[in-house]
Amino acid sequence: MAVQPDAERAVAELEEKMKTKDTPLLTIIVPAYNIVPYLPRCIHSITAQTYGHLEILLVDDGSTDGTGELCDKLAKEDARIKVFHKENGGSSSARNLALKHVSGQYVGFVDSDDYIDSHMYERLLEGIRKFQVPVAQIGRDEIDQEGNLLPNICEPPVRPTLVNSAVFLKELLLHWGDCSFCTKLVHRDLFPEEGFPLGKLNEDFNLLIRMLGRIEKLVSLPEQAYHVFYRVGSNSRKEEKTAFSRVFEDSVENADMVMALVKRQYPELEETAFRFGIFQRLEYLLHIPIQQMRADNKMYRDIVRYMRKNWLRSMGNPILTGKNKVYHTLFAIAPKTLRKVHAAWRLRADG
Repeated sequence: MAVQPDAERAVAELEEKMKTKDTPLLTIIVPAYNIVPYLPRCIHSITAQTYGHLEILLVDDGSTDGTGELCDKLAKEDARIKVFHKENGGSSSARNLALKHVSGQYVGFVDSDDYIDSHMYERLLEGIRKFQVPVAQIGRDEIDQEGNLLPNICEPPVRPTLVNSAVFLKELLLHWGDCSFCTKLVHRDLFPEEGFPLGKLNEDFNLLIRMLGRIEKLVSLPEQAYHVFYRVGSNSRKEEKTAFSRVFEDSVENADMVMALVKRQYPELEETAFRFGIFQRLEYLLHIPIQQMRADNKMYRDIVRYMRKNWLRSMGNPILTGKNKVYHTLFAIAPKTLRKVHAAWRLRADG
């Protein structure tokens, strides 16, 4: 961990001045892996926050391109930055390491290729105080490598909105809500000891669902203060059109986890959760390479079996669209044939 003696004294003095109930310490966690070109922009957007009582836990996840050295250099610029170096293990393992060293009352996350507005954490903390909730979230936008603004994945509310956990879960299951921890400020006590699931994508959704039962309400803020940099080659953004990200498998597993939670705690959302599970399986079947649609592929075989077993229920589900139901029917009848037709159609569209 790279923190200089003078910097340590400065941190101690700052913390002593700000140590009141109205200025809680916020811990911001940033995993970093081979991200030299973009890391300074990310970190400087955090150090420039109008709410200054922060600690920034910067985790070098076994980088090989000089990112580790850059982390140490950035720590020398600002005493609030603490650097950890570890063997490569993925974003979840880096976040989990940092969670073991959290000193703040509230925790936020920023991905190392993204950046944030200077008042984001001030706004989030204001939302937590005003509405007396353990979690606040703010809107985000996405920007591509050419600087173009991409369509919104999640539409922020027009005004600050207080929602209970059932409403928030329903929004997630309908693909309206934002499951990212990067847009949120979360009370530290909500994090389970095991943290983020290791070796998985869609990991934010997984942890948020496991945490949701302990969140009575949260506030959603309208402003788009978090800026996602859509960089081809990052975790779930594969450049190769034939690549099959494991995010599709992990999303199906998460859908089953949600269904189990809904049956226990939110029975009124069971049809919504069922729709979510069908939708995630359709996504899997629409993206799996045809050569992997084999009898010895257990997950593929189980998904096809599930689609056939639940076809009638799907047809009666009021939330699935007509298009969803047509795809469900065709995949239940002849999955490989439909996949070939769909692949040919996409090839012509891309050509």
